[in-house]
Amino acid sequence: MRFSFAFLFLTALLITETIPYQIGFSQDKDKDKASPIASIESESELIGILNSDSPGGDKALACKRLAIYGSGTAAPALANLLTDEKLASWSRIALEAIPGKEADEALRGAMSGLSGRLLVGVINSIGARADRGSVEKLIEKLKDQDEEVVGAAAVALGKIGGKPAAEALRKSLAIATGNVRSFIAEGCELCAEKFLAEGNAALAIEIYDEVRKADLPTQRIVEATRGAILARKQEGIPLLLEQLRSDDKAMFYLGLWVARELPGKEVAAALLAELKKATPERAAMIVQALADRTETLDLPTILQVASSGSKEVRIAAMSAISRVGDASCVAPLLAFALEKDADLLLPAKAALTEIQDEGVSKEIIERLPSASGDMQKLLIEVIGQRRIEATAQLVKALESSNQAIRNAALESLGSTIPQDRLSILIAQVVSPKNPEDAARARQALETAAIRMPDREACAAELAAAVSNASVATKTSLLEILGAVGGSKALEAVRTAAKNADPQMKDVGSRLLGDWMTIDAAPVLLELATTGPLDKYQVRAMRGYIRIARQFAMSEKARIEMCAKALDAAKQSAEQKLVIEILPRFPNIETLKLAIKALDNPEVKAEATQAAQAIAQKLGDKKEVNELMSNAGIAKP
Repeated sequence: MRFSFAFLFLTALLITETIPYQIGFSQDKDKDKASPIASIESESELIGILNSDSPGGDKALACKRLAIYGSGTAAPALANLLTDEKLASWSRIALEAIPGKEADEALRGAMSGLSGRLLVGVINSIGARADRGSVEKLIEKLKDQDEEVVGAAAVALGKIGGKPAAEALRKSLAIATGNVRSFIAEGCELCAEKFLAEGNAALAIEIYDEVRKADLPTQRIVEATRGAILARKQEGIPLLLEQLRSDDKAMFYLGLWVARELPGKEVAAALLAELKKATPERAAMIVQALADRTETLDLPTILQVASSGSKEVRIAAMSAISRVGDASCVAPLLAFALEKDADLLLPAKAALTEIQDEGVSKEIIERLPSASGDMQKLLIEVIGQRRIEATAQLVKALESSNQAIRNAALESLGSTIPQDRLSILIAQVVSPKNPEDAARARQALETAAIRMPDREACAAELAAAVSNASVATKTSLLEILGAVGGSKALEAVRTAAKNADPQMKDVGSRLLGDWMTIDAAPVLLELATTGPLDKYQVRAMRGYIRIARQFAMSEKARIEMCAKALDAAKQSAEQKLVIEILPRFPNIETLKLAIKALDNPEVKAEATQAAQAIAQKLGDKKEVNELMSNAGIAKP
């Protein structure tokens, strides 16, 4: 469907009360809205503005109002503006919207005295109004020396349609050259489109065929070929297949597109037959087109395509099944996934995961009790990928002697276990029945923990488990708490960092150093300012500085953190890290901190550079100058 610019513009006017003036007039929307003209609904008053010496902006706004409230009475006043470079388009907007013959006559009459862009604009408006009374004059314009005028006339004739317009365009197409030929072809296509809509498919086909066989740019050939196929309906199938066999990629892709548009079971049957003749790459794309034809979709046929043939086609069919399949697809997809060809495993599993039919989940659960070996493992994996809640069945699978099955069960539990059953995975981490399952159990617990809706409750449960675990397991649980985050997790990690055990201190301080929320700052400062100067204290201080440097916070909070860090840092390397932060956030307070740091000879050079950088960013201000002068630092 095609819409004129005026139609779209008028719609916008009805939705919003204001628009900017055209280039050359005011762009101030508020001024537009405030103008008295914006509230005028009287046609006579608006016409009076057009006939007055009012500024161009007021006249443009009056045209805008006439597009809504005008009638044929306004046509002469609007027509007078069609020669004005700045107001012509505003006038045409109103004339396109005003009903009645007066607007048609105004535009039609203007064609004789205009040229160039103004004439093109009028012709476009005539086309938008589909004024049949202008056909003869438009036909004359097909001989104009200005290519833009010819192009506008051709498109306008196409929008108007009818046999006289079509006959003139077809004659012009046969003799036209250069760029004009493409415009005329577009007009022909528009005529054919109207004939088809009116029920004259035979004439539409004649025109489409003439265009698609002409020497034209690919775009026009593609458009005409599409029209020719759709106009023929079922008789267009051979032409459709011709495109699907074309060496021209543009025509092949056109065929794929039209294959989705052309209705009828016969089309689907022809596409299926074409699969056997097409290359694997093309056949795969045809399968996708078949799957998109929902009105003729035959799922058993798609399943049959997925069961044999080239790998590319089978994979494409499985991809199609993932979008259109149902529970009936479970058995064949499971069979495809277990074939020896590993390339088929992933698309089959993807289809089992993505099919929306809830019957698939039910079918998977029902098959699990009687499954074993590779089939059992596959079903368990699909349970996790589909997020099916099947905790009891997965826990039972943990008793298997097959490690691959236990691993799959743990992974799926991580993706599906509800919060009230989290203790099951915690037990698998704290007291695994099989030592070789420990790493997978830990990963499953972390996956489950970070998706829990109540993270504080989750953290409390994990923290409680830490006290009863071995040192190695405590480390794992603390790392999971670090991933979960929150106040309870932070407290548990803080306790570990303050523990006398070196291993606990190591993991605790490391996790705090990487903490992703600002609430870790006080804990890190506490650790950095208590106890002996060792690697844990250094790690804590650097973690505190990292938060001051990277995290979003208020200006006041950052300055306070930097001040505390400068006071607490026991090594010049750490003080330098704090000083590096200051120029990133230039203000009087960071300047004062940089100047204060001058008292330490080990960082004086860095503090001087920081103060100069801050002063330069703050500019020539009295307080800045005084601070720099008192500190004996020259401004850059």
